[in-house]
Amino acid sequence: MRRMNTAPPEGTIVTERRGALLLIGINRPAKRNGFTPRMFRELGEAYTLLDDDPALRVGVLHAFGDHFTAGLDLPTIAPLMRSGEKAVPPGLVEPTDLGTPGYRRRTKPMVVAVKGITYTLGIELMLAADIVVAADDCRFSQLEVKRGIMATGGATLRMAERAGLGNAMLHLLTGDEFGADEALRLNFVQKVVPATTVLEEALRIAQAIAEQAPLAVVATRLNALKAVEHGPLAAMDEFIATQQRLSASEDAAEGVRSFIDKRPARFTGR
Repeated sequence: MRRMNTAPPEGTIVTERRGALLLIGINRPAKRNGFTPRMFRELGEAYTLLDDDPALRVGVLHAFGDHFTAGLDLPTIAPLMRSGEKAVPPGLVEPTDLGTPGYRRRTKPMVVAVKGITYTLGIELMLAADIVVAADDCRFSQLEVKRGIMATGGATLRMAERAGLGNAMLHLLTGDEFGADEALRLNFVQKVVPATTVLEEALRIAQAIAEQAPLAVVATRLNALKAVEHGPLAAMDEFIATQQRLSASEDAAEGVRSFIDKRPARFTGR
């Protein structure tokens, strides 16, 4: 993972720490940030870094240049498709967060800033995240059917879950292009802002999350995800045990102290 905005021909993923935030930048603007095997590997490494470093609390996925990503760089990815090989090495956090055997699932929050062309993998990465801020110039398309392949990064699951089967089929089966307002209507994105402020707004939201109690943030995220994936009863089964564990933490004690003292809490993640 490079930490400078100098993209080799095959692209790279740029990471930058800003306090408790990890900025993860897609960096291949000359090719509209089309993903190569190297970029997949480095993205998995960046997501794993976010989860493994206790000093980091929230990830912010963004892109260099005018576009988020045009999706897969098919000439470099097609051989992996034919062989069934994964571009992200096993043992890492899987950026599409599908629970694939051999891969870890992300636990910490991810905010995504999308802009310009956001095709195929770009939609799947944002749907796998927690909060999406879209620029008003976004152009979305899940166009795998136009290339003779199928979306396998979560679009067939999450588009239907967010927008209903009919709305998902409208875009999955035609591969049409739609804008930020339609993405907002379908619950694919949470906010639409001017393109000049999209990263700024994503960072603002991420910082607001980072200021909360980290253990409570992760527990809340995972419980909501369990409700979506396994149903509300499965999530409810965890309520008492999770609350007992959180109530015994130093952060819960700090939350009470800050309430009594009428001051902002200073959470440590313990």
